[in-house]
Amino acid sequence: MKPSLLRPLCLAVAALTLGACAIGPDYQRPASAESLQFKQAAGWKAAAPADTQLRGNWWELYGDGELNQLIERLNANNQSLASAEAQYRQARALARGARAAFFPTIGLDTGVTRAGQGGGDSTIGTTGGVSVSGSNAAQVSKTYDASLGVSWEVDVWGKLRRQLEADSASLQASAADLAAVRLSQQSELVQSYLQLRVLDEQKRLLDETVAAYKQAFRIAENQYQAGIVPRSDVTQALTQLKSTEADAVDLEYQRAQLEHALAVLVGVAPSEFELAAREQVPQLPAVPLSLPSALLERRPDIAAAERRVIAANAQIGVAKAAYYPDLTLSASGGYRSGSLDEWISLPNRFWSIGPQFALNLFDGGLIRSQVEQAEASYDQTVADYRLTVLQGFREVEDYLVQLAVLEREAVVQQEGLDAARESLRLILNQYKAGTVEFTDVVSVQTSALSSERTRLTLQGNRLTASVQLVAALGGGWDGVTEPIEPTE
Repeated sequence: MKPSLLRPLCLAVAALTLGACAIGPDYQRPASAESLQFKQAAGWKAAAPADTQLRGNWWELYGDGELNQLIERLNANNQSLASAEAQYRQARALARGARAAFFPTIGLDTGVTRAGQGGGDSTIGTTGGVSVSGSNAAQVSKTYDASLGVSWEVDVWGKLRRQLEADSASLQASAADLAAVRLSQQSELVQSYLQLRVLDEQKRLLDETVAAYKQAFRIAENQYQAGIVPRSDVTQALTQLKSTEADAVDLEYQRAQLEHALAVLVGVAPSEFELAAREQVPQLPAVPLSLPSALLERRPDIAAAERRVIAANAQIGVAKAAYYPDLTLSASGGYRSGSLDEWISLPNRFWSIGPQFALNLFDGGLIRSQVEQAEASYDQTVADYRLTVLQGFREVEDYLVQLAVLEREAVVQQEGLDAARESLRLILNQYKAGTVEFTDVVSVQTSALSSERTRLTLQGNRLTASVQLVAALGGGWDGVTEPIEPTE
């Protein structure tokens, strides 16, 4: 082998040997606030059976087949998910582009060049239309070129590897972002669906109450016709009846709003979506808790925040690598001729090969400013990561407190409701016997209806809080960085 060809090869081997290390700090997970247990988990009893464990389909804890079907439609057609999935594909393409920098670039170049030189008054025209050129006449030439070039940037200082590390971490962060959007949309759908079912139960209660109030109105009217009670009893009964009917009508608007929200979540127009009313509200499930330390890996937003710390850390190495020279190995060869007939022939071939070093000797502090910017960006992502962790723990603690308080409130409320039902039964019997005024009946009926509606409101609040707790615990996300593609 010729010495001129051996030197570049030796340089390449030396560069690859030096490339075993990379400029910049290696990543270490930042210290964050962690706890051994949840403060508000005392007394919380997680379900023992394995079928209540949080898996991918966490919404199945509510045991509602119609809800499961809606989630499937959301996963396939939700437009927020489609947008997040497109962002993920952008990050994946960027990471693939970073890997391409490790390979040589090969290019093929062919062309014809027409060039001229000189010119003046030495060109003489003849009667035959032939031009005769003198020594200063314009000279026009053609050159035919065909060449194949290879260029390869050797990653001596690890700049390309740090960039790949940053882009790969950004890809994983994008996958976690997609999982966070999916969890958020699923949580919103489940909450809206459960609230809609609670409204169905509210509507059923009001319809039954309207029927009871109509009966009370007829009793009051009959007694008035018999001269037993004054006209005011009839008007009070009618007022109470119409007020309750108005409340029932108002629920129709609230239910329509929830139904429209569900339509948008599953990716259809509200006019094309309808859920039939049902008399059964899904039961509150026992939500199993994860260990506090596991929360850092179960929540996609926390995972995404940490991946961004990794990317920012790698960018410090990319910025610092600019202090060192770049080494590029290049080679080219082909054919060059002034005649098309003799273009591709052995005498017209040419080649070149050799390394190229490029070093920035002075930039007025530009590289240093870029390094400082990368370091500041890293510090920012660390702070964001720690804040995300703290907020994650706060959300879990909040929903644990909310569920515990609502549970105790529901127990007390049920006791009051039982008493209100018994009072209503007694007061109606007394009114029929003529021993109490109708105003007393109205007061007890209003109190009983208020207790019934409060019970249902508490039931809805507990269901909503349970969904929020599941989402705060990370839902069914398992940390997989390659998301499932949406189905058509």
